[in-house]
Amino acid sequence: MADGIMSKAATMEIPINGNGDTGTLAEDDGLEQDLHQVMVSGPNLNETNIVSGGYGGTAEGIIPTGSIKGPAVRYNPDFNKRIPVTGLGCGSGLVRSFLAGFSCPDKMSFLTFLLSAPPAGPGMHRSASSSSMAAEEATRGVAVEKLETVKKWGLNTYKCTKQMISERFGRGSRTVDLDLEAQIELLRDTKRKYESVLRLARALTNHFYNMVQTQHALGDTFADLSQKSPELRDEFGYNAETQKLLCKNGETLLGAINFFVSSINTLVNKTMEDTLMTIKMYENARLEFDAYRSDLEELSLGPRDAAAVARIDAAQQQYQVQKDKYERLRSDVTIKLKFLEENKVKVMHKQLLLFHNAISAYFAGNQQQLEETLKQFNIKLKPPGADKPSWLEEQ
Repeated sequence: MADGIMSKAATMEIPINGNGDTGTLAEDDGLEQDLHQVMVSGPNLNETNIVSGGYGGTAEGIIPTGSIKGPAVRYNPDFNKRIPVTGLGCGSGLVRSFLAGFSCPDKMSFLTFLLSAPPAGPGMHRSASSSSMAAEEATRGVAVEKLETVKKWGLNTYKCTKQMISERFGRGSRTVDLDLEAQIELLRDTKRKYESVLRLARALTNHFYNMVQTQHALGDTFADLSQKSPELRDEFGYNAETQKLLCKNGETLLGAINFFVSSINTLVNKTMEDTLMTIKMYENARLEFDAYRSDLEELSLGPRDAAAVARIDAAQQQYQVQKDKYERLRSDVTIKLKFLEENKVKVMHKQLLLFHNAISAYFAGNQQQLEETLKQFNIKLKPPGADKPSWLEEQ
């Protein structure tokens, strides 16, 4: 349609009257009919959301106005060289009624645009489309990867849950290392008993600390009364010295007990806990290994068509992966249990000897032996007020 109008406009001569109106031509009705079809089938000028390269309707090449740079109406000077500008300006009839609200330059620009604007080609936004497609491909790749991860996790969880339920109800078989299982159970029982020792040692520390504080306050009271009671000065003085000596020995014993508590806490809540974490990973690997082993056994008992053989091969690969993981963690647990036992014996031998010597020396009233015990185990007592920040640190 646009080519027909362009051919007509390029070959006809339009006489102009003195007032600028066009004369009556035989082809004027045809031009107005073409323009009428443009207005009927073209876009509504009041809607600025799209600009069509053709005559409107469902024509291809519709470009969003957000992607158009510059004015919405394009001026084509080459086409105006072939069509006199005055030939289309300010016509009468249907054209004039349609363009009544526009000035002549705007009318000319609009008509020129309708007659000469080519349909938008597919390559006009090639760079934007390419970047958009690349972003979509990247997003799709990430989504597919996450979907595969969730799929594998769900399948693995299903298999492990099925295996666990089967073992609970006695229908499924499980891999058991009797020697290793016995060592693991012994470790858990030992940890529970050591936690009880740690709890009682902390309670003893708290009670003994309160007793030492009471002795310290009682010694200060006796000393004050010794100064204010001349008739009982000696008696109050003896008791004050005794309480101060007991308080000093008590602080020394507290240092030994605190060292004992700290060492037991490290052994129980760090060394043993680290080994138990490895044991937990080993038990999870054992469950996964048995789940994939059971799955492989079920597939092996089924039919042997092409699809079944492919599933068996995939299950065999997964089984081998889980088997390697299980054997590696079992070896790690065996090694850690061995080193833990050696470390436990060494630590407890030292700490139990310290606890015994310190308690015996304190209640025997042997201050020298108590101090020697602390030196033997390289325990340094903090001076009074060492835990408090200095006045410079408080500033």
